[in-house]
Amino acid sequence: MAEEQEQLLQKIESLLEAEDKTSLRGALAEYRSSEVAEVVEILDDDDRRLIFDVLDMETSAEVLEKVSEATRKQLFELLKSHELRAIILELGLDDAADLLAELPEDERENLLADISPAKATHIRKLMSYSEDSAGGIMDPVLINVTEDATVAQAVSKIRAAEIDEDFFSVFVVNSKGKFVGDVRIRHLITSREDKHIKELLDPDAIYIYADADQEEVRNTFSKNDLITAPVLDHNNRLIGRITADRIIEVAEEEAAEDLYTMAGTDPDELDTFSMFNAARVRMTWLLPCLLGTAVTALVMTFFRDFNPTVFVAAVSFVPMIAAISGNAGLQTSAIVVSGLATGHLAALKLSQVFSREVRIAMLVALACGIAGGLICFAMFQLRTDQPQPIKVTRLVPAFTAAMFSAIMVSTTLGLFLPFIFRKIGIDPAISSGPLVTTANDSISVAIYMTLAVLLAG
Repeated sequence: MAEEQEQLLQKIESLLEAEDKTSLRGALAEYRSSEVAEVVEILDDDDRRLIFDVLDMETSAEVLEKVSEATRKQLFELLKSHELRAIILELGLDDAADLLAELPEDERENLLADISPAKATHIRKLMSYSEDSAGGIMDPVLINVTEDATVAQAVSKIRAAEIDEDFFSVFVVNSKGKFVGDVRIRHLITSREDKHIKELLDPDAIYIYADADQEEVRNTFSKNDLITAPVLDHNNRLIGRITADRIIEVAEEEAAEDLYTMAGTDPDELDTFSMFNAARVRMTWLLPCLLGTAVTALVMTFFRDFNPTVFVAAVSFVPMIAAISGNAGLQTSAIVVSGLATGHLAALKLSQVFSREVRIAMLVALACGIAGGLICFAMFQLRTDQPQPIKVTRLVPAFTAAMFSAIMVSTTLGLFLPFIFRKIGIDPAISSGPLVTTANDSISVAIYMTLAVLLAG
């Protein structure tokens, strides 16, 4: 696959260099829009302009939709207003709303004013929902019938729809427009034409409210193997639908957001190609971490004057304590965050998670404490240049106890913080980020130095 992409890039670049629009148009027609979008990502503005000059409007819309947000922002400046308008008309309502949401407000309003009032109204309605909610990702285009309709009437409605969409179910509403169930297309095909829809509908069909978070929607699709699901307002009126292909996009977005958060950055840094913007976003996280490490240094200097000999000997093992305890806490928080993100009941129940993770942490802490203590003892035996005799028999137990205690404390933080953050509305993935890891370092070092001074001093 990588070789094919490289060949595509070389072919396109040679045609761009020759400015052969006819051959370029023919070459691009041989590839999918997703492949063209990958090429557009790495070209300069002049070459991008040439590609959009030869693409038909349908493919242009698909390419603009598939490129990254940063690339799309550059293309917004490159494309003319009439081109953007034509692209919006090619897109589905939900995709058009997503695209317009990325434009400045004045430009967005100008484009909405140039399209049909009916489509503009639908797009504005979609944009009124939070972009991370079911309403923000739903497609308002659907087919519904009343429960007293016949199979023949439902099929006729599908035939008359004249919309370029895939449908897997027909949604059923009552006389007041409230959702009562759905009927799979295969049931319509295999049933008598005079049969009433209410005899075929599934009254237990799963539905989603418009204000549900997209992560919750993703979990609902995953757990129930859904292909499509209706979206309702709080009066149970049918207002849209969500399909599995949209959920795949949501899953990718959520996974990327969690990875960025756990790495100590933010998806916002990818909004543009600006290096300064990326550096600003990363420093927003790194500066507090810098202050956190300063706290760790302050903790160590606090113990320096208690017993300089013990301090000098003990300080060599600070990186080991901080690294092992921090990573142990990170492992626990990663497990909990993953469970919360996927909506597993086992992860949602704190008591059950606590019972399991604490027992695992005790085994890990005990093993690391003993192994670390043996390493500590061996290293002191190898040292023959100590300025003063060190009470190894005391420092080794201090190190072992400190390793055990630090891992237990870090694991406890890694266990409870995701639940606390989720409770107060903060992304639980932050508990696996560098801020919490830095706090773990300070706590574990304080525990270690305290035990070293008390037991070996």
